[in-house]
Parts: sequence; structure tokens; C-alpha cells
Amino acid sequence: MKEKNKLFYILLFVLALAVNFAGINVKFFTDDPGLYASISKNLLYRKDIFELFTYNQDWLDKPHFPFWMAMLSFKIFGISVWAYRLPALLFFLLGLLYTWLFTKKHYGAEIAWIAVLILATSLHVMMSNTDVRAEPYLVGLVIGSIYHTSRLEERFSFFDLLLAALLTACAIMTKGIFLIVPIYGALLGQMIFQKKFLHLFQVKWIVLVLLTLLFTLPEFYALYIQFDLHPEKLVFNKHHVSGIKWFLWDSQFGRFANSGPIKRQSGSLFFYLHTMLWSFAPWCLLFYYAIYENIKEIVLKRKLTEYYTLSGGLLLLLLFSLSGFQLPFYTNSIFPLFAIITAPFCYKQLSRFGTSYRQLGLWAYIILLPLAILVVNYFLKPANVLFFVIDCVISGLIVVLIAVKVQTPQLKVFLLTCTAAIFVNFYLNTVFYDEIVSYKGEIKAADYINQKAFDQYHIYTLRAENNVFQFYTQKPIDFIPLNTFAAFKPASPSAFYVNHRSMDSLVASHADFKVLKAFQNYPQENILPAFVNKATRSKALDSVYLITK
Repeated sequence: MKEKNKLFYILLFVLALAVNFAGINVKFFTDDPGLYASISKNLLYRKDIFELFTYNQDWLDKPHFPFWMAMLSFKIFGISVWAYRLPALLFFLLGLLYTWLFTKKHYGAEIAWIAVLILATSLHVMMSNTDVRAEPYLVGLVIGSIYHTSRLEERFSFFDLLLAALLTACAIMTKGIFLIVPIYGALLGQMIFQKKFLHLFQVKWIVLVLLTLLFTLPEFYALYIQFDLHPEKLVFNKHHVSGIKWFLWDSQFGRFANSGPIKRQSGSLFFYLHTMLWSFAPWCLLFYYAIYENIKEIVLKRKLTEYYTLSGGLLLLLLFSLSGFQLPFYTNSIFPLFAIITAPFCYKQLSRFGTSYRQLGLWAYIILLPLAILVVNYFLKPANVLFFVIDCVISGLIVVLIAVKVQTPQLKVFLLTCTAAIFVNFYLNTVFYDEIVSYKGEIKAADYINQKAFDQYHIYTLRAENNVFQFYTQKPIDFIPLNTFAAFKPASPSAFYVNHRSMDSLVASHADFKVLKAFQNYPQENILPAFVNKATRSKALDSVYLITK
């Protein structure tokens, strides 16, 4: 690897890290992070690390590991949005480290740099590091598990055995049992394609599974004491709900079959084919070519460098595609595998068609992504343009530097693609999200009710999805159903958070209440063009309220 190339890789890596961390203190603007942060906060309030609660009600939807990590961060640093995001970002860094280690081992240092930069600049990875759910944890846990499993396959090591089991268990306790699909699927594919299928019956793999089960016991214990020990609890409008059965079946196979207690509209087999055009931007088109070339090599019975990434990544992608329950961020957990598959095709010599395809596929993103930001900024008209100017200046300087100093065509295009992704995500983290947050009424309502004048008030919400308000309110909040509000008689001074839909229902039913204060609000998680355009923004807004009886 040329020293000049390495300097460019390091420069863009540092900038990509800075951009991924730039959103660490952005206030919550979607509901799920507010919910997860509130549940983690409640673990501290209730001094109970095993039972998950929201609005003082039992909560059964996700495993415990991310909540334990956020709770630990809150315990050390205090309750804040950046403390909630910090452990997730640390696991993202772990994912970059393991992506580097795995790729360097199989493909060499230069391809390892490229794979790390692909992962660090993928659009939905960078977005998820601000809009934190479980995915940044999985970015580190899945590739880490596969890396240590691959080392264990080559020769026995207690260190690799221990870490492979621990990381796999943590992945299972983050999102569920289906995470064994990319991890064990990667091993299965490697063994099959290398004609070592009988090696799967070695004792070390049995020990690996048993150790993984051992490390997963805290999750089973937590679910058992909260739900299985209490069949009288009402969960999903039913009694006798087993937390362990939910964990092993309903939350996994039930969700994939769309037959569990939480359902979505049935998905499309091609959902991820088109969704990844933006979620794995700017690398998706080249990734599709890499998949085609790898499969072609297998069909022609030519040996690949390794089969872990292709087997693990495609198996889980197929499972997601067949599922009726599909969300864009599901594939983030296997983006490290996709980055490793794509990396060699960013730099090596390709056929005439492959070279032209690579140039067109990457230049499309190089042009369209920054152009989209320029158009958005023109209509958004943000109050603070300082970060936009900084973004333009730094990106412009890097583009000039690449154009002058880099001679290799494929390397130049790769570096420019990274720069375009960094430009876009720096704008999102420093300008765009802040503009959204300024129209989030839940945050303003929480700030208002946190005033000393309301210290003695009991706080309620009429809908269970107002979780950003729940997090920012500095006291526990109870939930009462909207249809019971009229008959509800609070025993102490009380305030109720009411969104626009709930207010319409209260007015229509002639409920008796008094408005304490109204707050302008952008109610969507999806970004509507009407909101982006400042001239029409008022049409995309509604109001939320604090009321009392």
C-alpha cells in the first residue's frame, strides 16, 4: 500500500468518525430512541436491572442488552441524550475494528481500509448512529462474532471461543435469536464451500453453542421473573403470557411470519433491493455487482478468498426479504459483511463492463447526494448556516486535494464517493436534525412541565407513544387510556400530555379540561417535502398540549 494512499484513508476515516459522533448530542426527534432511553432511565429510577417498564407498565418488545448498556452509561455520566448514544457508538467503533481485522486477515491492509470506510460512510449506518436503536450494537456484535468464529475454525483458542460465545450471546440479547443466522450461517457456508462439512461436528462447536447459551441466561432470567412468574399480568391484552416463549418464538419467527402479537403490513420480496439504494448508499450499486461476481465465481467452481461474509450476509438478507415484517434499518447489522464483500471491487481491476459500471454507479452518488443536500438547504432555509458553510469548505478542499494528488482512477472515484457521503451526513447531523428538533413539541412540553411550579404535579399521557416527552420529563409519567380520561379523577394536581389526535377526540367527546399551554409540533417521523420547504412548513405542523382537569 502506497504511503500517500494510506494518508488519504486516514484523513477520510478521521472525518467519517467525526461525522458519526457529530450527532451525539442532537435531541431526540423520533419516538423509538425516546422509548428506549426512557426504559433505560426507568431501570435507574426503579433500581431494578431485570424488569423493563414504560409509563409504569410492563414492557415486552425487545431484549435487554441495549437497555443495560444505556443504563450503565446513565449511571456513570448522568441521564442525557449523549449518554444514551455513547455505548451504541462504542459498539459501532467495535464494528469498525472487527471489520478491519477480518478484512486485513483475508484481503490485506488496503482492502481493509476500504471496507472500514465503506461501513463508516454508509448512509443508514451514519443515520442510525444519531437515531439510535439497537442497530449500532449489532454492527459490532455480528462481525465480531463472525471474526472470532472464523479464527476458531482455523485452530482452537480459548480466547476466540470465549469471545465468539460472548459476542453472539450479546447479539441475541440485543435483537433476538435470529442473530444466529448470519453468525452460524457464515460458518456453515464456509464449511460447505470448502468441503469441510464434517468439521461442524467437532467438539469445539458444541462447546461454543453451550457457552453462548450460558452467556444468554441473564435474558432468560429477566424474562422469567417479570412475566413467567406472573401469569396474572396483562400483556398484549392477554394473561398467562410467557416472556421466554415470546423471546424464543413470538418476537422472532412470529414476527418474521407476521403472526406474532405485533404485526405490520405484509412486506415485498424486493423491499430491500430498492431500500438499500439509499440505506447502503453510496455503495449499493457496486455491492450488487460484487454479489453477482461472487456468485458467478461459485457457479464456475472458482475458489473465493472466503465465504463467511457472502454466506452470513445473504442468508439474513434472504430471511428479511421473505419476512412480512420489514424495516429499512434491519439490514444495518450485516452492513459490515456487505462492506467487506464490496471493498475489493472498489480498487481492483475489473472487466471493461465492470469498470464502466463501477464508475457510473459511484459517480451517480457523488453527484446526486451533494446535489440533494444543496436543494434541501435551499428550501429548508435553516436559521444557522455556519455548519453548512463549514461542510462546503472542508468537502471542497478535500475534493481539490483528491483531484490534484490522486492519479489512480478507481482510487480517486472511491475517495470522492467517501467525501460525498461525509458531506451529506455532516449536514444531517449538524443542520437538518436540529431544524427538525426545533419543531418537536414533545421536547418543549417537557421543558415547560419541568419548571418548579409543577413540582407537585402528577404527570400523565393519554397515548403510549409520546416517548420523547417521557424521556425529557424529569419525573415518572403514568399512562391512562384516552377513553378513560373523562371519568378519571386525579387525587393530586395533575397535568396530561395530549397530542393533536387526542385533543380532537377530547373536544369531540366534550371532555372537561383546561389547557395549560399549547406547543407547535412537527408530528411526523418521515420527512415531508412540505416541511422541508420553509414556505409551506406551517401546513405540515400541528400542536400538542399540556392540559389539566
